[in-house]
Amino acid sequence: MARGLDAVLCLVTDRHRLCSEAIAFEPARRRLIEQAKWAITSDVDLIQVRERDLEAADLARLVSDLVRVSRGSGTRVVVNDRIDVALACGADGVHLRYDSVRAEAVRTIAPAGFLVGRSVHGVADAERAGPVDYLIAGTVFPTSSKPAAAPTLGLDGLAEVVQAVAVPVLAIGGITRERLDDVAATGAAGAAGIGLFIDWFDRLETPS
Repeated sequence: MARGLDAVLCLVTDRHRLCSEAIAFEPARRRLIEQAKWAITSDVDLIQVRERDLEAADLARLVSDLVRVSRGSGTRVVVNDRIDVALACGADGVHLRYDSVRAEAVRTIAPAGFLVGRSVHGVADAERAGPVDYLIAGTVFPTSSKPAAAPTLGLDGLAEVVQAVAVPVLAIGGITRERLDDVAATGAAGAAGIGLFIDWFDRLETPS
């Protein structure tokens, strides 16, 4: 897969965008597994399971599936904010919201090597992120995932976050293949996204 830069790549799941809004959980789960398998063979570094509206049992089933298919690969699975599900399902880590539990608290219950990431919206969030392994900063560019009036960091704001912390920073929000070089120029370690990977996945499945 051509990246445009030597970057850390994080696929953020969203079954509603990947599939039809009305699709039932079971076919959506199968579709997410296929997307994860594609990501693994494409050397995507992280899969962040971000299905915030799922009940715990369905979320745990999905996470267990993705952990299973990723084992033995270089792709690691992290769960959005649900530390309990991440630990119970043997995921590689948890990705915290910017206003979620303190990373120090996660470290007290997590095993060695457990990844802890956090979303941040600017330098202030980044500076109080705690002992995390990486940050995801955004929204960098306007994106369909956020309201049109939502504030954006822009490349300058992303660069300020990168300069404020010692851990890798991934950009999120409106990231396209054409923008990856601009993201790299800020010093960011890579990019995370939903639509970016859906576009790649769809192109692979659609005959030329």
